[in-house]
Amino acid sequence: MLARVVFAAVDFAARKGLAAPDDGSLTKKQRARAAGIRGETYAYWYLRSKGYLMVARNYTVPGLKGEIDMAGYDDGVLAFVEVKTRTVLESGTRQVATAEEAVNAQKRHNVRRMAQQFLRARRIESEPYRFDVLAIETRVGSRPEVRLHKGAYTN
Repeated sequence: MLARVVFAAVDFAARKGLAAPDDGSLTKKQRARAAGIRGETYAYWYLRSKGYLMVARNYTVPGLKGEIDMAGYDDGVLAFVEVKTRTVLESGTRQVATAEEAVNAQKRHNVRRMAQQFLRARRIESEPYRFDVLAIETRVGSRPEVRLHKGAYTN
């Protein structure tokens, strides 16, 4: 219940988009990073409102490349969630590939390896799990478009 209320507030705040308007004060990389941070916060509350019980955010292991954006339980299954936020420019074109396309083979490999470490560190290797992708497309001036792909790829 609380998660739905908080997400409603976060969604209301995002009604003008997650991307900062290009006023020239930030570099392209800084704008992308800011949109990514806003996107992860939006994604966290979105998933919570859908019933996910989150157990980790931005999980890393020293010496290993990669990061698990979020891990949480969804109906008894541990979901490792990769969040990708993409800004659609005023012209209607994306800055880069779609959010889903950005989760390429190398990214999936890194997330799988991090997930194995996550499971091992918590001694829950026999726990059922899956890999989800949460794609967020945002435009300046409009609400973000969210697509959740449960079980987007396999181990």
